[in-house]
Amino acid sequence: MTTQPEIVLYRRVRKSPYFHAAARHGVAAYSVTNAQYHPRRYRDPFEEYEALVNDVTLWDVGSERQVEITGPDALAFVDMLTFRDFTTCEVGQCKYALITLPDGGILSDPIVLRLAEDHFWLSTAETPLLSWCQALAYWSEMDVQVRKADVGPVQVQGPKSLDVMVDLFGESLRELKRYWLTRKELDGMSVVISRTGFTNELGYEIYLEDASKNADRFWQKVWEAGQPYGMQVTGPIHVRRIEAGILSYDADMNTDTNPFEVAHAYPWPSEVDKAAFYMGKEALQRIRDAGVERKLVGVKIDGASLGAYIDGSMPEPFPVVRDGREVGQVTSACYSPQVGTNVGLAMLPTELTAVDTPIEVETPYGRRNATVAQVPFVESRASTAQAQVAE
Repeated sequence: MTTQPEIVLYRRVRKSPYFHAAARHGVAAYSVTNAQYHPRRYRDPFEEYEALVNDVTLWDVGSERQVEITGPDALAFVDMLTFRDFTTCEVGQCKYALITLPDGGILSDPIVLRLAEDHFWLSTAETPLLSWCQALAYWSEMDVQVRKADVGPVQVQGPKSLDVMVDLFGESLRELKRYWLTRKELDGMSVVISRTGFTNELGYEIYLEDASKNADRFWQKVWEAGQPYGMQVTGPIHVRRIEAGILSYDADMNTDTNPFEVAHAYPWPSEVDKAAFYMGKEALQRIRDAGVERKLVGVKIDGASLGAYIDGSMPEPFPVVRDGREVGQVTSACYSPQVGTNVGLAMLPTELTAVDTPIEVETPYGRRNATVAQVPFVESRASTAQAQVAE
């Protein structure tokens, strides 16, 4: 039996604007995200991890598409999608948002960028969000336009990322605050830069406009700027995001989970009581008042390495066992080089979520002892890096 079947390259799966540029670096494995090929790794995942935490890395994240909302009602429309209060979001600011359904389930978790008073991007890797927004725009009769923008993002992540960004875009990048954005040009190419990322290290996302035309040339410019700092092209490094407690959609949350189950450590669930109507308002208020029966927490798992998560070591959740019966699931897990053991995120009954609670986890290598642990497991080692809590 083939445990790691190949992924076939053919026309029915869409390609990132950076597909060919990124492929020249020797992709070892693709997955499919947002109906597009997505480079997962180029070499050993733990070598890529070391490049991230010590130097700087470049990622093709063109599978994140930008749902563009424009028009006189753009702010009210975005505010209707989520319990986050976007009336407090300034032009030039970004917010992490959970887009909720009428029953409180989570449809998507984009970074929302406010580019102008009536202009937003929802940067997402979840395919349904564009159609959801288009349908809501039609039925709400709000004065908005919803489309998929011709924008392709890359991530530049790691402690030397600021050096690369300053060389590319100038000294003003030193003043860019976490979860804020700025506009720049590079050889006639327009970009939006946000200080965000999927790592909890110092990092940036660069959103290239007219990406279908300029992606190859832009990629090469960023790659060349990174060479003095040891830049490596990598896939998204899930080991670091798990160490940071950063959630991954379809792994740690989906339409069957709600914000109070997965985002209880964040400071903004209180915004469910905002005055404006939003999708899921009544449901989320009921859930808040009644309390949840399960929560997503950190776990430490004993024994030998469970792998790097994106290396085929975790194709399914790991069952969590307590007193001989399955009580939950480990949703993401890997070996952490900095912690020196296996770490992960697990959905557990609330009565088992106290730190140091013992549990057992069924892994592909047998049952392992584990304990509930505090997240993040690892704080950033960069003095100016992002905190774990999303803004």
